[in-house]
Amino acid sequence: MAKLEEMDNKSDKNLKAMIMAAGVGSRLDPLTKYVPKPLVPVCNRPVMEILLDKLSRIGVRDVVANTYYLADQIISACKNNRYGINFDYIKEETLSGTAGGLKKCQYFFEQGEDFIVLSADGLSDADLQAGLDVHRKSGAIATIGIKKIPLSEVSHFGVVVTDDDGFITEFQEKPKIEEAKSSFINTGIYIFNYKIFDFIPADTFYDFAKNVFPRLLSCREINTFEIKDYWTDIGTIDQYVQSMHDLFEGQCHFEHGKVENSGEGLYISESNINSDVIFLGHSTIGKNCSIGKNVTIKDSIIWDDVVIKDNVVIENSIVASGAKINSNLSSVVIAANSIVDEPIKNSTEKLLIF
Repeated sequence: MAKLEEMDNKSDKNLKAMIMAAGVGSRLDPLTKYVPKPLVPVCNRPVMEILLDKLSRIGVRDVVANTYYLADQIISACKNNRYGINFDYIKEETLSGTAGGLKKCQYFFEQGEDFIVLSADGLSDADLQAGLDVHRKSGAIATIGIKKIPLSEVSHFGVVVTDDDGFITEFQEKPKIEEAKSSFINTGIYIFNYKIFDFIPADTFYDFAKNVFPRLLSCREINTFEIKDYWTDIGTIDQYVQSMHDLFEGQCHFEHGKVENSGEGLYISESNINSDVIFLGHSTIGKNCSIGKNVTIKDSIIWDDVVIKDNVVIENSIVASGAKINSNLSSVVIAANSIVDEPIKNSTEKLLIF
């Protein structure tokens, strides 16, 4: 946890932040049927909690979020946080775009100040304090965290082209490999000056990429800071699962429960585990789970309140809260409160809800 201790030594008085938390998270369905994407747990910690923790470590004490889908769950989880953060929020009745959501939070910020904006599905070890330093030195209205990725992956991301001073000269949205002018991508980590609100109209659906950044580009007002540390988002099932493996493999860092070594695999559990349960690869077990005898769990994510019958084998699967698993699972995603009585393999269909 050395990286976390280093972060604790840095602080920025009166620094504020916004977390964009209004997304529905449809690509994580059925996991997000009853749980909003910002509260999806990575190694038993909701992403939103991880973000609040990281923000608190650089001195942030005031955070606002725009909410929409299952908003009350997010508000309840964040209002009484343990990080000394004053959490405020808005509830959007209709989605207003990334920039439109920020505009609705303008009241939270003060004239002249700089602030951080993060996505609620982002997971990163980015040095936000270093980004703030770059931003303030540049005098730009906006500074974007960018990350270098293999050229073979650029077609999945928004590519950023910069000049020698780090200011953005061009954006390319998911370019073909042969057409990409850079292998740096926009991570969705932003640092803005209050002047950003001059570029966002009120009561209008408005997007950073499509509407705001092109205008700032023409004024040479978008700077960048490079993120050399870990960064991902949990926007898809594959990315979500990979984030768990990344933590076990030491690629990303945040506080988590004790890592247990079964001899054949590593796991983190907030439930009591029978001594004859076999763990292979990397797995996490949430709270209040009941796991039977002679169960094997391999490379899987088990949420809270899950019941697993004796002799069941679960591999490469995700089981959401409240499910009852009475038969084997392989490479499946099980919705909350489902009952599984027959073996299921290679399927992400929504199962019976009781």
